[in-house]
Parts: sequence; C-alpha cells; structure tokens
Amino acid sequence: MDIDQLLDELDGSREKLLMAIADLPDDALMTPGAWEEWSIADILVNLTVWEAELVTGIMRLDQGKRPEAFLSALAQPEAYDQARYEENKGRDLDRVFDDWQQVRVQLEEWIETMPFRHLTTPSRYKWLGGKSLWQTIQQTLIAREKRFLPHVQLFAHRWQLENEEDA
Repeated sequence: MDIDQLLDELDGSREKLLMAIADLPDDALMTPGAWEEWSIADILVNLTVWEAELVTGIMRLDQGKRPEAFLSALAQPEAYDQARYEENKGRDLDRVFDDWQQVRVQLEEWIETMPFRHLTTPSRYKWLGGKSLWQTIQQTLIAREKRFLPHVQLFAHRWQLENEEDA
C-alpha cells in the first residue's frame, strides 16, 4: 500500500456519497429526516467538522503536541456530534459544500506531504492508542461516511419517488 492507495480509499467513500446526492435539489438537501432529525446538509456539516478536527489534530501531531480537541471528540463522539449540530444547523448550503471540499483538500495535502511510515506505523503517535494515523483516519472519516451512506441513499430514493408522484 502507498499514499496513492490511501488517497483512493478516502476518495472512494466520498465519491459514493456524492453520487447518492447528485440528483437532489437544494431543498431536498436541507430537509430534515435523512438521519434522524438531520438533513443531508447537516450530515455533510458533521463530516466536515470531524475532518477539520482531524486536520487540526494532524497539525498538532506534526508539531509534537497532543491533539486535545480531537481526542476529546473521539472520547465522546455523540456529545461532539450534538454540539456541532447545534452550532451549525441551518447553515448556508453553498458554505456547507465549500467547507466540505476545502477541508478535504487540506487533509489530502497533509497526507501527501507526510512520510508513508508516519501514516502507517501504529506506534508513531502515542496519543492514538496504538493505532496508526491511517487507521484513525479510516475509523474517523471513512467509517463515518459509510455509516451515513445508506441513510442518505434511502432518503434520496424516497425523495425522488415522492417527487415523481407529484409531477
């Protein structure tokens, strides 16, 4: 495995999510109910804040510092999710997509500039509890996208069926 394969795995999960929402209008993306009370936009914000927290954590790791906020989020993910949901609900959709894209670019830049062994050696960052940085990325971002994907796909499918009937 190399850096390109890691990036391909990261992009693969993002691509599936993008394909699921590709045909939805803006009002569908803002409608609650894609996952519990969350809209698809809320899900994208959630993915963005986790990715931003991870990027900040990587920056701190690179400086030899403990990534306190990231570790705190990992320790209490439900509380973190709820707090970020309350802070960001109703956020402008254009801003949601811009932020979602920008944070991914930042993450990819970090991954591309890090030595491969820094990403894949479990003992490299003691604060990650014996996991490699790549395993942490997989569990934090890729698994999160995969968890939301069936909900987003189902919501999109239902939305399209309901709107075909109304037409």
